[in-house]
Amino acid sequence: MTAEPLRVLIADDHAVVRAGLRALLDGAPDLAVIAEAGSGEEAVRLAARLTPDVALMDLRFAGPAHGIDGVEAVRRLASKAPRVAVVMLTSYAGRSDVVRALEAGARGYVLKAGPPEELFQAVRTAAAGSVGLAAQIVGELVGHVARPDQDLSRREIQVVRLMAEGRSNRAIAEALFLSEATVKTHLVRIYRKLGVDNRAAAVSEAVRRGLLELT
Repeated sequence: MTAEPLRVLIADDHAVVRAGLRALLDGAPDLAVIAEAGSGEEAVRLAARLTPDVALMDLRFAGPAHGIDGVEAVRRLASKAPRVAVVMLTSYAGRSDVVRALEAGARGYVLKAGPPEELFQAVRTAAAGSVGLAAQIVGELVGHVARPDQDLSRREIQVVRLMAEGRSNRAIAEALFLSEATVKTHLVRIYRKLGVDNRAAAVSEAVRRGLLELT
């Protein structure tokens, strides 16, 4: 039996951009666009009413006429429609923007100039409950450990990096040549050290603390 496609809401203030994203997403057999929004407020209203699996949200809606920005929309959705996973779509890759989005509750961050497959993967990863970040974002955020005296070990930093890429426990184990049981042990320690209880929060907290930083 074929699984139902993931339901996606697109929020961007440019109609041409929305049309391009719809064409891309509808071309993937497991993704389906169910609505479009031209502002942050409209995105929140539609997401609360339609409860898509994922909301693809522009970071910065142009001009004051568009009201709240994408990060504020994420914050509002966290209370109005907590089941909706939000992936930020933007031209900006600055660390502060990524941190703001993740702290607000976003589960993904991709660049408009990135390859379509990166967008698809971020949507799928966010819908699965993990964090999907563009490869360029991951490379910038985790290019090096900013302060080696922080409480995560080098191996734990590697695990967090792979979590940020949206990899499963099995994929992390294969990448680091570990058993899945060992990966799970690392996750328990990471959650305890960071004071979190899930993968998305672990990535967000590691970024917030400066454990993963721009090179």
